[in-house]
Amino acid sequence: MLSSSGKALLSKALRFAKRNAFPLAASAGAAGACLVGTANASDEVVPSPKLSWSHSGIFSSFDAASLRRGYEVYRNVCSTCHAAHYLCYRNLVGTTHTAEHAEMLAASIEVKDGPNDEGEMFDRPGKLFDRMPAPYANEEAARAANGGAYPPDLSLIVKARPGGEDYIFALLTGYKEPPAGVQMRPGLHYNPYFAGGAISMEPPLKFYGQVEWQDGTPPTVTQMAKDVCSFLAWASEPETDERKKAGVKWMSALVVATAIAGYYKRFQWMPIKTRKIEWKYYN
Repeated sequence: MLSSSGKALLSKALRFAKRNAFPLAASAGAAGACLVGTANASDEVVPSPKLSWSHSGIFSSFDAASLRRGYEVYRNVCSTCHAAHYLCYRNLVGTTHTAEHAEMLAASIEVKDGPNDEGEMFDRPGKLFDRMPAPYANEEAARAANGGAYPPDLSLIVKARPGGEDYIFALLTGYKEPPAGVQMRPGLHYNPYFAGGAISMEPPLKFYGQVEWQDGTPPTVTQMAKDVCSFLAWASEPETDERKKAGVKWMSALVVATAIAGYYKRFQWMPIKTRKIEWKYYN
């Protein structure tokens, strides 16, 4: 139990907090921002540069050709270690591939299904509703094959990393020789954009022409990194373009509705609202 003096002090503190709620909240927010900034600065990470992406604007959309090239980079390079568990082959239809081509890609993998009528599991060709195959059966197998490091799932990686596609692009193209005085342990590679500067993943994009594209775009390292970043940004939210189109439609409808409401209030309702009624009494 609090004493009388303690209760009085607590009452004064509560009254002070009520009178100064906004300044206290602002001070707490500023202190939190300083702590976050200090924590980020202590990670010894080079911040990724801000890039201009063709799909980042409100009225912009993803480049279908870039997404198709990015999928080829993911399929031939990234998928050897990383999974995209939340992405299905049907998501490619109408965006990067036709339905026939997506069905061919899905049929190129084998999926364990079942049980059949005899109670046994069986392998079948993939279908559009199947998810992208994972390179490893489980996390333990992935760590065993990569020296203890676990390759993260890439289907939501752009949403999961601060900086989004800017960070992924900087990471893919930021491998360098370690500076003087920095010793890298065996199996680690120096990348200033990765926390701590030491990353287990070796440079995935190494040379010109590592992936061949049918549209004739020069497959430089930066072009491959840019396209796979666009693909991963789309994979994290395939409905982005549909949401933008729906937003434009709704905003256009709201503008029209606001104009109609303003006209009605100004020219129809306002004369009624501001009219003056006089009562005259006759004896």
